[in-house]
Amino acid sequence: MLTTAAAVGLWSAHPLSAVTPTTDDARQVRADQWHLSHLKVAEAHRSSQGEGVIVAVPDTGVYPHPDIQRNLLVGKSLLPQTQSGGRTDPNGHGTAMAGIIGAHGQGEGIGALGIAPMAQILPIRSSTPGNVGDADRLALAVEYAISEGADVISISSGGGYSARLARALESAHTANVVVVAAAGNKPTDSAVIYPAAFDTVVAVGGTDRHGQHSHVSVTGHQVDVVAPAVDIYSINSNTGYRRSTGTSNSTAIVAGAAALVRSKYPYLPADEVVHRLTATAIDKGPPGRDDQYGYGVIDLVAALTADVPPRGFGSASTAGPDGPGATTAAADGPPAGGERAATVRGLVTLGVLVAAGGAWALFVRRRRRSDDPPPRISR
Repeated sequence: MLTTAAAVGLWSAHPLSAVTPTTDDARQVRADQWHLSHLKVAEAHRSSQGEGVIVAVPDTGVYPHPDIQRNLLVGKSLLPQTQSGGRTDPNGHGTAMAGIIGAHGQGEGIGALGIAPMAQILPIRSSTPGNVGDADRLALAVEYAISEGADVISISSGGGYSARLARALESAHTANVVVVAAAGNKPTDSAVIYPAAFDTVVAVGGTDRHGQHSHVSVTGHQVDVVAPAVDIYSINSNTGYRRSTGTSNSTAIVAGAAALVRSKYPYLPADEVVHRLTATAIDKGPPGRDDQYGYGVIDLVAALTADVPPRGFGSASTAGPDGPGATTAAADGPPAGGERAATVRGLVTLGVLVAAGGAWALFVRRRRRSDDPPPRISR
């Protein structure tokens, strides 16, 4: 397989390893998903489950596994001579990531459960069956996700710098989309990879079962937050399950967290969604931001419930017409492509920005390495 070091623009997806669990029992996999209790997902779900949010997953495709099929939209394949709507996955990587984000399971305690089980998944097949993609094709995937009204884009792959991808990500930033990407895995990667290295992208590192820095996760000044990366169970590209290790997994978890926040606070601009995630992260390592943990370990419950001051001028109120914590209702079915681009959330956000007197251009700015780091939340 090509690695990220092979050539600029040629990417290998993560994680480093993926093995079939000893059992495919849908009842067992929920118990094996240790990250759910570690992150207090059940408590977080009392505040939000990702209703009304679309998460785009550019990857190897997403198989309509029984644990996610209700949430899976018809997307697109960007590979030549494929017309699957993104709903085939000969590799399994994209399916696993989608499951971590938005699997709904098969009933109480049965099947895999995602961080945002009521979010809709937009599958984009941008990597080959061998799990290799390129930056230009990922740029197309980002552009497609924007056109389809995605609220969050989860990128569990990476490689070298690309000007075209940089432009696509700037477009996503301007379009009020949260983009999350994997920081990279040792030994394949020695530093934070692109697109995670771009300033407008949330760069995600990994932790182990004990909440400590994972040995597979690269470090660097671009790392924003970390989440569990080791021995993460999810769905596979059949009716079974798989376990894997790598920052792909932690990226999908943080993308799910962003979906939860966007659902509970549908009028919050993307930069403020990211600010809420970083400001409420649990500080680890040296006090404040560091190259291993970024601002800290993602805290789902605090991100949804803490009183977080806005980052700066132009941030919208989190309260909608129905009061604080208002959420968007889940749709009865996937909307048409054109309609998705004109979501209620987008229209209300536009109204808020107009009311702010056209200040959006002043508010949209780099969120990292600035003079006003997110406030620390002590718990």
